[in-house]
Amino acid sequence: MARRSYKTDLGCIACDELTELGAGKSGWLVDNPNLLCAIDTHSLALANRSTILLILSWSESNASRVKIRPELSPIEAEFISAIEWFVLDDVRVVVAGTSCGYVLFFSLCGELIHRQMIYTGRILKLRVRGTKKDLIQDTSSEEFCVIMPGVVARIDGSDIQNMLQKWFEEGHSQFWGQKPKGQDSEDFESQSVKLPYQLWNIGKYGTCADAALTCIMPPPLLENQSSQRYYCAVAVGEDAVISAYRLSENKGRSLVGELLSKVVPAAFSTVASFSKLIWRSEQTSPKKSPKKSDEKPQPFARASPLTCFKDHPRKGEKLTLSPSGTLAAITDSLGRILLLDTQALVVVRLWKGYRDANCLFMEMLVNKDITSSCSNHYEPVKSDYCLCLAIHAPRKGIIEIWQMRTGPRLRTIPCAKGSKMLQPTYRFGASMSSTRYMPLEVFFLNGDSGMISVLNRTLDS
Repeated sequence: MARRSYKTDLGCIACDELTELGAGKSGWLVDNPNLLCAIDTHSLALANRSTILLILSWSESNASRVKIRPELSPIEAEFISAIEWFVLDDVRVVVAGTSCGYVLFFSLCGELIHRQMIYTGRILKLRVRGTKKDLIQDTSSEEFCVIMPGVVARIDGSDIQNMLQKWFEEGHSQFWGQKPKGQDSEDFESQSVKLPYQLWNIGKYGTCADAALTCIMPPPLLENQSSQRYYCAVAVGEDAVISAYRLSENKGRSLVGELLSKVVPAAFSTVASFSKLIWRSEQTSPKKSPKKSDEKPQPFARASPLTCFKDHPRKGEKLTLSPSGTLAAITDSLGRILLLDTQALVVVRLWKGYRDANCLFMEMLVNKDITSSCSNHYEPVKSDYCLCLAIHAPRKGIIEIWQMRTGPRLRTIPCAKGSKMLQPTYRFGASMSSTRYMPLEVFFLNGDSGMISVLNRTLDS
């Protein structure tokens, strides 16, 4: 009887260019904390502290490879700290975050499209996420989030799309891997307008190790008539395993803050006037003019804490969101995995004994009737798929698939040592009216062999 395989091999990324990233040594993919990975449906991006390697169309024998060396500040010891794909229909660019708070957009030819500072500090993660309006979701939202220690920034997906569209209209065609023609990228960069974004401080309970915007939430009780959007942010870190915040779009004060702003200045005016008389001599001293090259981050918008869960010595490490944002899988330093309902802010499930685990949500065909009908030329729709959680336990050498929210363990898959579990980024502009639904899949990269596989969607495969 043939041994059942739960994975399908798709291609191999082995090439000479990987040697610079450490390939050739056992465990090179997972042992180096500075090695970053991001996958698209047919492309892979790998990066160390100074170099980005793009492996395009790895499923083909003549896969092209592009090496990018961003200009980083040697004075600040700047390095690449995060990487992610940004996909708009058939257009793909790669985005890098640096330790000095910059985001860099590159084409598939390695041309710099856009460079912008978000906030002074190391970028921990870049999140690309979107939700479509349907029977469950009242509103649609597409966003690009930058996660930093105690700080989260949100860039609307439409602003990035407009920036890329403008870059393309200027005569560039690197989106499809072609050579640039027309205006130089440096000229475009100097003329480009900065991407607007919102910035929030979510460090009230300590610096965070990971965070995400989970959903659009209703306004506070005394601000029901407000027309602005409010977001819910969930953060994990050392001081607080889980903390949640309500984020406002504007930088204004709350209703209580507005009342205090009218009273406090009047009471403080006398003290301020007296201080000016004492320190008048210092005010006459010449002041240094700020440098034009210095980029100042914009002020924080309002972030109101909602809840906090502290359980020393437990520390929150990583956070993974479900496609709708209603569930979050959180790993901690004690080998536990917490399943958080992000709307009720309640932990609904707990797994123990999974140290150094990684989690990704995926969709599977669990119903046996639907699975058997797939062989009869039936195309499954979105409602046929069941949301599951894939848990990669490297110390156990297995991947477990659990049905959400309280379902059983569906599958246990052995995996090779030195492997990493990956997932393609959200695709902007993907039509929801398409006749064929593309479920959320999980890919598996074996660093030692270079093989890329995908976990099968059905239980009997």
